[in-house]
Amino acid sequence: MSNKARKKARRESPEGVLRFKLDMCSKRGDVVEALRLYDEARSRGVPLSQHHYNVLLYLCSCSGSNGDENVVNLALKRGFEIFKQMGVDGIEPNEATFTSAARLACAMEDPEMAFNLVKQMKSCGIPPKLRSYGPPLFGFCKKGDADRAYEVDAHMVESGVVAEEPELCALLGLSVESRRVDRVYEMMHRLRASVRQVSESTAEVVEQWFNSEDAAGVGEENWDVGKVREGVVKGGGGWHGQGWLGKGKWKVVRTEMDEAGVCQSCGEKLVCIDIDPRETENFASSLTKLACQREVKADFVRFQEWLQRHGPFDAVIDGANVSLINQKSFSFFELNSVVNRLRQISPSKRLPLVILHRSRVTGGPAQNPNNEKLIQSWKKSGALYATPAGSNDDWYWLYAAVNCNCLLVTNDEMRDHLFQLLGTSFFPRWKEKHQVRLMMTRRGPVLHMPPPYSIVIQESEQGGWHVPTITGDDLETPRQWLCATRTRKNHRHPQHLE
Repeated sequence: MSNKARKKARRESPEGVLRFKLDMCSKRGDVVEALRLYDEARSRGVPLSQHHYNVLLYLCSCSGSNGDENVVNLALKRGFEIFKQMGVDGIEPNEATFTSAARLACAMEDPEMAFNLVKQMKSCGIPPKLRSYGPPLFGFCKKGDADRAYEVDAHMVESGVVAEEPELCALLGLSVESRRVDRVYEMMHRLRASVRQVSESTAEVVEQWFNSEDAAGVGEENWDVGKVREGVVKGGGGWHGQGWLGKGKWKVVRTEMDEAGVCQSCGEKLVCIDIDPRETENFASSLTKLACQREVKADFVRFQEWLQRHGPFDAVIDGANVSLINQKSFSFFELNSVVNRLRQISPSKRLPLVILHRSRVTGGPAQNPNNEKLIQSWKKSGALYATPAGSNDDWYWLYAAVNCNCLLVTNDEMRDHLFQLLGTSFFPRWKEKHQVRLMMTRRGPVLHMPPPYSIVIQESEQGGWHVPTITGDDLETPRQWLCATRTRKNHRHPQHLE
């Protein structure tokens, strides 16, 4: 029997037909029809696989969005039956199975069962994911059970699962409500380390904390300035980690930073947090690895060798992005104006590197005699690299900018799938320090250089806090910050005491 015939037979078997029909129910969110198909399959003795069970459990666990209370109750009741039956049938569960079962437990307002399922999962040698921890964590937060929520959080940390903004925001809110002031401090620092800029819902929880009586009452009045300064140096700047400083009511305002990073509310200047050069080297290596997996390896290696011969550059231009700003069609004129502007401000006065796809360099507007002359002059100067057919030029311009540790000119927000592969730890910090954004005006290009301060939650030596939100931050609207400060008193600091 050929492979094709085998596949066809599998597809047309009762199990194959059931799989297809359940997948269709999953697309439509039709739990009632899925349960009918399940009952029919069991009565006919159709063997069910892990996939069949997982689709059914997923649909039952998501039934809350249905809005029909009868359907929700039916789905929850049947979901647990199906989970038990899966065990009776001896079908091995996987991470998706346990996560759906945990969601079912959470929908029944039983976070304890959801947490036990995660523990069971770990004991079965199945590594839990962040989504596995969501049901027990949010379930305990909703019930206001702080101790159990912190236990789930500790289990996550132990499993090497990193909490993201929704989880940290829920823990922060719970800490505020349960008046755990040290935990509030811990969550603020975890948000600083992994989230950096917060969404509106998190900003509201932060505001709630600083406006509370607990926030006004907590803090050291006479702190050790030397110890705080030492904490700042040790942490790399922008925070000290020594606990709440000061006493009394906080002044909490929404504000903006000026171009130099001075807060328009309290007048404090934000700091620029340096990046360890070793981190940049490691990032360049992981970028190479990812690019070689997704591009033709020989093409990318050829580009790295070319860059070694012609680099380093003071700036790299995402040619396609810059040429299409304010344009419906590709403009070499606009691109050249940016090249010349960058050359003027370059310390070495050399041309920036322009990265363009080969099709842009050979076809369309590139065939215009003036543009052809321009392309040739860039090639001759070693300032143009044409990426090969079938390649994604994003890998090329990003690698060049990281490798040369230079400016990167693009208005690309760098948020799509490719950039998500790079992780949330280093890449946002690198981007903040290197990306130049662009506005085209009648008088030519206006370059918006990287800010001279870090856009991250900052804790000052005086005990104040500045929290950047994701509101704003385009070329027209300034980013909104939350500034929380207390009236400074003349402290007699410990090292001044005799």
